[in-house]
Amino acid sequence: MLFIEVAEALSFSRAAETLEVSRGYLSEQIRRLEAELGTALLIRSTRSVRLTEEGLMVYRHMAGVRGSLVDLERELAHSREGFCGELHITAPVLFAERFLLDVCHAFQREHPQLRIHLDVSYTSHDLGRDRFDLAFRSTLSPPQNMVALPLWHYATVCCAAPEYLARRGTPEQRHQLVDHDCLRFVGHDRWSFRNGEMDISGSMAINDHRLLKQLALEGRGIVRVAEYLVDRELADGRLVRLLEGEENDGRVIHMIYPPHLRESARLRAFIRAVRDAMPDDS
Repeated sequence: MLFIEVAEALSFSRAAETLEVSRGYLSEQIRRLEAELGTALLIRSTRSVRLTEEGLMVYRHMAGVRGSLVDLERELAHSREGFCGELHITAPVLFAERFLLDVCHAFQREHPQLRIHLDVSYTSHDLGRDRFDLAFRSTLSPPQNMVALPLWHYATVCCAAPEYLARRGTPEQRHQLVDHDCLRFVGHDRWSFRNGEMDISGSMAINDHRLLKQLALEGRGIVRVAEYLVDRELADGRLVRLLEGEENDGRVIHMIYPPHLRESARLRAFIRAVRDAMPDDS
């Protein structure tokens, strides 16, 4: 990066002093660089040094490389020494339970001086006001004043226990749900499908997806939940997937954080750890 020092000092003498090399050696290295690039980078006079247009272009590129190397050195130092301080995260309960707790545990094993504060809820926190570093949210419209990185796509599925279907029949089209007991999350009285929405009704509304799953396993009715909540039960046959041809495009979990944390090495490392831990079909 000898050229950067000359370009910033606009003096061979000052640059040579900073680099602790001779002026003659520095001048020769710059001449070699110009020969390799096939263009003059500097306009030399007895009193000053100025950049040519090509020299300014080379300087900008080299300065960017130098900045990247500085960032790399910083990240390597963090990797060797570990992170400290606190990381404040908010995430939906089910996502935290299924994926995030394991990521947090593994990350803290690598960085034992780091403390993680995890808020599990479905509350849409104001990240600026509530001082969260990172939010995981299932949303189609992330806040415009935040950095939002799509992380994982998942389907929402209708399902029921074989015992329920044997007793009440299996709906083949969504309009047949009117003849079934649809157990729903509080406030979600309309279910969306590929070709529209439908009002549903049932014997119970609960504000906890895990309890809805439990009711479905007990044969109490049909539920519509995130696929990752019931994938194991669908695989072993304890629940049956319904209306697959009418499912919508699903949802996307985003990682959302304030713009001023873009350069946080601690946050970037945690985000990489989350990405590495997600299923391959994410």
